[in-house]
Amino acid sequence: MSPSAPFPGKVVIVTGGSQGVGLGISQAFLKTGAAVVSCARKPFDGCPAATTADERARSMHVQADIRDEAQIDRIIEETLARFGRLDVLVNNAGGQPPVDLATASPRFIRAIIDLNLTAPMIFAAKAYRVMVEQESGGNIINISSQASMPGNGGASLTPYGAAKAGLNHMTRSLAVAWGKKVRVNCVSLGWVETEAMADLLLPENKEQWTATTSRIPVGRMGRPAEIGGICTFLASDAASYINGTTIWADGGGT
Repeated sequence: MSPSAPFPGKVVIVTGGSQGVGLGISQAFLKTGAAVVSCARKPFDGCPAATTADERARSMHVQADIRDEAQIDRIIEETLARFGRLDVLVNNAGGQPPVDLATASPRFIRAIIDLNLTAPMIFAAKAYRVMVEQESGGNIINISSQASMPGNGGASLTPYGAAKAGLNHMTRSLAVAWGKKVRVNCVSLGWVETEAMADLLLPENKEQWTATTSRIPVGRMGRPAEIGGICTFLASDAASYINGTTIWADGGGT
């Protein structure tokens, strides 16, 4: 997305912002002039999304596990200490390796729910407390999945799909409660070309790749930059009357 909706002076937190979809979102906001804070469990020297000196000056990376409430507090504190405000939170971090629910441990199930639902809910609440005190308010964007739809994902992704369905519900509920100062929206993803898709993209897996993309009406997977474009739009003034909605970024595959 071109910087048609500029965000100079705005500050964005992207959870899981160091790779895959999160990296695409971080890069998109940097291109619009915003300051971007990425966070992930893996350490990085600076913000992975920054490619120029100007972008490096407007970005930082915080190593943290958002399943820990104290680490959420630290991310927000470091953001405010560096940039002085918080305008956009993108709850992107999440995921689950496929597993047979019948044999999955309770600990595994709880960890998936914590990462994909509980942590975003806590992060949203803490971000709201900052945003509501700002004259311009703020925006919260939740990244969901087509696995949230009934029947999608099957038993192998049940904890993930259930958590993302909860995220969709959270989006609607918070949009009603907070909409006067903080808009809350959601982007629900289909297949996107990321590091997690690396094995599928190998030449020897071309048959499986073709079978996957043939089920998507546009004939291909999405790209992280495209998801970033949707997020910058939702946070912009062009979307100022959009609140509580879910955009299905799945090429028509749901």
